[in-house]
Amino acid sequence: MALFALALPGCVPKFHRAQGTLPGYPPLVYPPGTFQNPIVDSNISLSEALRKESPPEFKEKQVILDVLYYSFDGKIHKGQVVIHQRLTQDIREIFRVALESKFPIQSVIPVSHDKFYKNGKYNEDNLCMLSNNTSAFNYRLVTGGKALSMHAYGYAIDINPVQNPYFKGDIVLPAGAIYDPQEPGTLTLDCPVVKAFLRLGWTWGGSWNSLKDYMHFEKNPI
Repeated sequence: MALFALALPGCVPKFHRAQGTLPGYPPLVYPPGTFQNPIVDSNISLSEALRKESPPEFKEKQVILDVLYYSFDGKIHKGQVVIHQRLTQDIREIFRVALESKFPIQSVIPVSHDKFYKNGKYNEDNLCMLSNNTSAFNYRLVTGGKALSMHAYGYAIDINPVQNPYFKGDIVLPAGAIYDPQEPGTLTLDCPVVKAFLRLGWTWGGSWNSLKDYMHFEKNPI
């Protein structure tokens, strides 16, 4: 009845927006894991999301975005991505596609979240990767190298590391992970999420020849 009334402008009794209900009706209560009441995986400020040590000139170009996604429990979750300011619209489009196609994402939490704090450092022992967490900005070197990673600039994002591992020779990260294109949350060329990244001009690590980094997407917006 309430929904029907709301669809008829001019015939609607005064709506109490603060309570989210009509006079005489009980408050609307949405179950956790819905669009109206997503399960919150991360809800921190930008300053908290940038606590991991990095130069000020890198930090000042980052923004934090709230995103919605289906997790592996089949429910709607809310997380946060720290990304270079010029890639904001791209990331919003990627998560729109992921949500629309119901592509499951374990969690989306910045690496400077308390969840990944250990021994006085953020993301110690790659806790973020081991937790199968999706993240973007992370001031660090490339895996096994001395140059700065694209993550250090906020130009890259890693999605579902456990389903989409890094392979180079005998190295597998996270350790013991298996790439199975049939598993939910796995990125393949036919996946709508991968197609969206490629359409927007990103490079996918799953298409590299010298190594495979299935979780990894990058784009230099400069």
